[in-house]
Amino acid sequence: CLALSRPGVDGVLGTADILEDLLLVGALEDKVAMGSMNRGGLAGAAFELDDRFTGHRAQDLARLGFDAGKLLLRIDYDDPGSLDTLLSAARAIDDMAAHQLPVFVEPFICHRTAGKVGTDLSAGAVAHSLAIASGLAGTSAYTWLKVPVTDDPRDMARVMETSTLPAVLLGGDVGQGARDQERAYEKWRHALKLPTVQGLVAGRALLYPADGDVAAAVDTAVGLL
Repeated sequence: CLALSRPGVDGVLGTADILEDLLLVGALEDKVAMGSMNRGGLAGAAFELDDRFTGHRAQDLARLGFDAGKLLLRIDYDDPGSLDTLLSAARAIDDMAAHQLPVFVEPFICHRTAGKVGTDLSAGAVAHSLAIASGLAGTSAYTWLKVPVTDDPRDMARVMETSTLPAVLLGGDVGQGARDQERAYEKWRHALKLPTVQGLVAGRALLYPADGDVAAAVDTAVGLL
């Protein structure tokens, strides 16, 4: 609620329990409400990369009058199940387009190392994931990309040339120190200047900043825009 109340914050992305609480207390008035559609792949589980659609469906978002949806798209070239993930993601994008609702696709190339899933944030992997996400479904008219900043932020201009779709930056984890937070801000600052990048969706980085000052963290992020 504090983050949503700060000037320049357009809205919130969350699961049904979070969005409905915010709706009931009136925190979503004149705000963008974006529903999280698939988080069946629980962290640490044997089925972690099986990102089934266990959250909002397109018809749920339309019924509630919410504004958009978001889906996670994790692809492991060594996991045959990734083809099922691609197919279900494509059909979800089609469903969202049928309701004329924007859908934010968050793609990653992933690998398992010693049984643990890790994401590849190299320039080549991020560009590859954006190309895959951009080509899904029968239309891209309502598709946005939710993009992680590469390990080397200097690569972002080349990476974002992969697709003409509009994009927002993924905040992600930024570490526990003030220096980590400042490094994250600097990476966002450079990437936000790119022509297809339209905004920032930063969760834990702003809700749990190193110094605990949510308002200051949010205001700094807004200032980057």
